[in-house]
Amino acid sequence: MKQGIHPDYHQVVFMDSSTGKKFLAGSTMGSKETTDYEGKDYPLIRVEITSDSHPFYTGKQKFAQADGRIDRFNKKYGMGNK
Repeated sequence: MKQGIHPDYHQVVFMDSSTGKKFLAGSTMGSKETTDYEGKDYPLIRVEITSDSHPFYTGKQKFAQADGRIDRFNKKYGMGNK
């Protein structure tokens, strides 16, 4: 690899803004804000949503659109009325 053209890759702590959950990952992002994670200081990146708060991973996902299609099908073809 060429020297001096690649961004600095280092360990960063990502924090979910809604739940406060933190996790350590490698990234090229930087931050002026730091946090202590397992006894060591790392740059802190705040994110709005992670697997800790996303409805798909928490099991709180709603399938409103799919329910509407099923209801329309049942109305159109008379299923469920018998």
